[in-house]
Amino acid sequence: MNGDKLPFAITLDPGSSLHNHTGSWRSERPVYVDRMPPCNNACPAGENIQNWLFHAESGDYAAAWQALMRDNPMPGVMGRVCYHTCETACNRGQLDESVSIHAVERFLGDYALREGLVPQVDAPPSGKRVLIVGAGPSGLSAAYHLTRLGHAVTIREAGPMAGGMMRFGIPKYRLPRDVLDAEIARILAMGVTLELNTKVEDIDAAFAEGFDAIFTAVGAHLAKRTAIPAHAAGRILDAVTLLKQVELGEAPQLGRRVIVYGGGNTAMDVARTVRRMGADDAMIVYRRSAKEMPAHAIEAQEAEDEGVLIHWLRTITQIDATTFTVEKMRIDADGRPQPTGEFETLEADTLVLALGQDADTGFLTRVPGVAVARDGVVAVDGQMMTGRPGLFAGGDMVPSERTVTVAVGHGKKAARNIDAFLRGGQYEKGAQPELAGYDRLNTWYYDDAPQSVQDQLSMVRRQSGFDEVTKGLTEETALFEARRCLSCGNCFECDNCYGVCPDNAVIKLGPGNRFRIDYDYCKGCGICATECPCGAIQMVPEQA
Repeated sequence: MNGDKLPFAITLDPGSSLHNHTGSWRSERPVYVDRMPPCNNACPAGENIQNWLFHAESGDYAAAWQALMRDNPMPGVMGRVCYHTCETACNRGQLDESVSIHAVERFLGDYALREGLVPQVDAPPSGKRVLIVGAGPSGLSAAYHLTRLGHAVTIREAGPMAGGMMRFGIPKYRLPRDVLDAEIARILAMGVTLELNTKVEDIDAAFAEGFDAIFTAVGAHLAKRTAIPAHAAGRILDAVTLLKQVELGEAPQLGRRVIVYGGGNTAMDVARTVRRMGADDAMIVYRRSAKEMPAHAIEAQEAEDEGVLIHWLRTITQIDATTFTVEKMRIDADGRPQPTGEFETLEADTLVLALGQDADTGFLTRVPGVAVARDGVVAVDGQMMTGRPGLFAGGDMVPSERTVTVAVGHGKKAARNIDAFLRGGQYEKGAQPELAGYDRLNTWYYDDAPQSVQDQLSMVRRQSGFDEVTKGLTEETALFEARRCLSCGNCFECDNCYGVCPDNAVIKLGPGNRFRIDYDYCKGCGICATECPCGAIQMVPEQA
């Protein structure tokens, strides 16, 4: 026998014999898929959260920030004020605790400000001009994205400072002004023109100036009122005005006892603010229970932690100087408050009304084709355009939840639609992949890792000043938190499929390129799909 060559029957080259091919009798085959992470799906700003967490968990914070900035121009702000619905949807919450996504986002925002990072501009100048009405979160977001798309943007703001409700509706203890100012300045440094104290009242005149499109994003600054019988009413203020006065250093004297009437996030902010202004008693009166309140639960909890007393199921029926008569309420089967005929009295020096706000959309009622509802909400189509071609609207002006995150998402969506309009087309959103549910994961491979806790300001300092309450993550805890991500629905090259395949049918394509299946040798056993930690492999029926 020739010792230089192995016999054909025991050759190590599997391609030398067709009998080594085991795929001819498969009923199913594995395919690699990319599913929609639940965090991405739940983000009103449309962030690719899993993508920037991937960069963060490797310690490449600059790359993580650039990936984040493709969708959200103010991560330092968002990481502080967002109500992080992404974390409610996070699959990790069913394993131990959800990933603290907003805390990592805040860390990246602060990191970028410290390091002086600047966003990438994607397109050459288009020669088109866009006017944005309002310098709140939606207007600033639209300006940022339109600038990256190559358009020249001018923002006109009726107030003395940019920021909208981020500045005049969110207190400093939640959003430090140096962070807000720095992230606004970064947007303006990209070439955006900001004109303050400039109220737009004539849309046709603005178009006549040569703007090719206009995006109106006026915030909800008009306070709603209510009629309360009053024989000799004391001081009555509205929440929006009070918060604005505090921001401008013009806050009035409120006395020792203050009642805040309402149950939304603004009511909680006002109550916490008046405690910091020196009120001994800050009380919230709300006609429903905690279950029905529009405020987020964490807001009410933090208010109570700081000494705010909440009178649930109460409504004010009469005011006599500093005496407030309130009626106890009950919730009926439809979830509506009903009077009980039982009354009690509260004493207070000042009443602050926090009953909601409307956007000032009166300037649009004179524009032909624009439909404005009685509550000031503007009708827009799927492209966020009003009935007047080239005039778009978003943020608090259109039907939606009124949060910073939603407004930022509106700005990005409007920018994409305006860009398509200016280029003579229509923006088409791509098909959304299947959601990566918890049942798709093999959680055996993930260790228990409790969520990192952010330090809080001491209660004494919280009640006596406007220093930021939440301290944020350190680099060590931010890295740990990013690494808690399960990468739901998307391959992160853990090599499990490569290691468990009994047929060596999984081929590694190199770092960043994932894998492929050699179907000539795959017998469709499904072990790779079963053992994939993140649910990125799906078994599909074998094609005839």
